[in-house]
Amino acid sequence: MALRPNNSLTPADRAGRQKAAQDDMMLREVDDAVRQDQYSQFAQRFGIPLIILLVLALAAFAGWLYWQNRQEAAMEQRSEALIGALDQVEAGNLDTGAELLDPLASGDAAGPQSAARMLQAGIALEQGRAGDAAQLFAAVGADAEAPAALRNLATIREVATRFDSLPPQQVIERLESLAVPGNPFFGSAAELVAMAHLEAGNTQRAGNLFAEIAKAEDVPDSLRSRARQIAGQLGVDAIVDVEALLEQQGAGAAAAAQQAPQAAQ
Repeated sequence: MALRPNNSLTPADRAGRQKAAQDDMMLREVDDAVRQDQYSQFAQRFGIPLIILLVLALAAFAGWLYWQNRQEAAMEQRSEALIGALDQVEAGNLDTGAELLDPLASGDAAGPQSAARMLQAGIALEQGRAGDAAQLFAAVGADAEAPAALRNLATIREVATRFDSLPPQQVIERLESLAVPGNPFFGSAAELVAMAHLEAGNTQRAGNLFAEIAKAEDVPDSLRSRARQIAGQLGVDAIVDVEALLEQQGAGAAAAAQQAPQAAQ
């Protein structure tokens, strides 16, 4: 049911309400005009710089995407080159493998460059070119941009390649920091240092170091066994658990006895 008009308002009240509504409408129009003028002034003042900034941001983002795509493509190419070279080496084509590594070895990517030089050095050793191999190992070991693990490995390989021509003290000085239990290269470095001590006449220090190698659980069994034997010959006890060692030797003897009849057949 429709509401009846309020006839209780006087003409003056009605006129006041109408005037208030007109004033409110006028204020809204003024407010809208002011806001529109502010937006216009803001657009005139900052519109062009904002557009330029947006364009630059989009251009930078597009450049980053392009750079990332180029980096990924280059990484894939380097990986394919390394794999191709390894395939050639495994097939016995050492010269071809070395040639495939040349672009990487002379490139500007530290990781792939170091890996390529290490592979080339290994190829040189296989071909009997110990001098060339030692130079390549030395270059990787002296490269501050190469990964630390590769630098340490290259230094060990260089010293091992030149061991017969290096003074024992120089071998000790170069590898002593790596011949520490817990170091990833402890076994290889410690063996070279121990051999250098032995050549220098420091039999006690050599024996102690061989004993540490024999007791290290993260060292290959073949190296531990060799170190244990040398330490024993030098009068240093390198056996931690005699019973475990006897069991290990017994298991090895049993396996050899089982393989002997099969080989005879």
